[in-house]
Amino acid sequence: MPTFKYLAKNQDAKTVTGKISADDKNAVIEELRKRNLTIVKLDEIKQAKQITFGPKKKVKPDEIVIFTRQLATMVDAGIPILQGLSALAEQTTHVTFKETLTTVEADIKHGSSLSAAFAKHPKVFSTLFINLVKVGETGGVLNTVLERISAYLEKSIKLTRKVKSALTYPSVVVSMAAIITFVLMVKVVPTFTAIYDSFDSELPPMTLFLVNTSDFLKNNTLVIIGGVIGLIFGIKQIHKHPKGARILDAFVLRMPVFGDLIRKVSISRFSRTLATLIQSGVPILESLDIVQKTIGNTVLEDVIGDVKTNVREGESIATPLEKSGVFPTMVTRMIAIGEKSGQMEKMLLKISEFYDDQVDAAVEGITSIIEPLIIGVLGIVIGFIVIALFLPIMNLTALI
Repeated sequence: MPTFKYLAKNQDAKTVTGKISADDKNAVIEELRKRNLTIVKLDEIKQAKQITFGPKKKVKPDEIVIFTRQLATMVDAGIPILQGLSALAEQTTHVTFKETLTTVEADIKHGSSLSAAFAKHPKVFSTLFINLVKVGETGGVLNTVLERISAYLEKSIKLTRKVKSALTYPSVVVSMAAIITFVLMVKVVPTFTAIYDSFDSELPPMTLFLVNTSDFLKNNTLVIIGGVIGLIFGIKQIHKHPKGARILDAFVLRMPVFGDLIRKVSISRFSRTLATLIQSGVPILESLDIVQKTIGNTVLEDVIGDVKTNVREGESIATPLEKSGVFPTMVTRMIAIGEKSGQMEKMLLKISEFYDDQVDAAVEGITSIIEPLIIGVLGIVIGFIVIALFLPIMNLTALI
């Protein structure tokens, strides 16, 4: 948001100068007229570009939660926003966040609102955060809204961590198993191959298959590594395009075990976000627009787009959700009941709590299944390699 410097005359014909942040010049003119000021001169301040060396450290969600909770406490205690921001900026140890809060404080001093100042930092403060703060400012319930934001963020972070733990553990174990197997095939098997060459006998089929596989991996190591890196890079590039993102996101939702987990997380996030926005007094169409931007899955974004169209035409939210096939019948019926009874946010919160419990159960189930499954597969692979390696030696020993 640009900042403008003005020179004006007040009702006593005295010269008044100052700075104000607004969307454009017309907004500044309107604001100064409300203050009964006659504009003499109005210029936009050109912001100097900051030169930074190296990437800025990303502000973690935990930092935002603590900041929001503390700011809510200060506002509730009657401490002015500027004093609260100054105190919080001083105590934070995160360099990037400290700079952000200092900039926000300066913008407010120049006449910007709190939500407008936050909006200048989209990498730190989300669209949902900014819109809720704007509602809190307008309705005079900023402390209540800030408490609601911090509670929402805490639950979202908790849910995200559960999913990451469920996905990280098997990923690490599978990666380690693949690396160990690859090293065995490339380094250990060739050593035995040199011994087999001294045998004047035909190798068993198992050993022959192992030797041929080892030779292929050894001769094409760089190609295989390059192929894996290329595949990861290719998937990321495909996901950047709308059509590619839809294909990949639909595939993720259809994945066995993990697809169901991600679906439950998405439903919980959708329900909690929409409930928080409605509770805070954000209009339903604006709420759906924010949810669409924060849901994190293009398939679900399309569904929410259909919901927005339905609501705009005066129809229900539940109908397009049911038609999508993504949302279970229980969810759509609860939302339909919430619409009819006028207790939409209450129903949405119950849905999110239910699916939070479902995610907990799913994570525990995945962890309990994946560990013995991976150990079993790894045992079979290593066992096959060991048997195939020693089978020719055992055959030779038997002949002697």
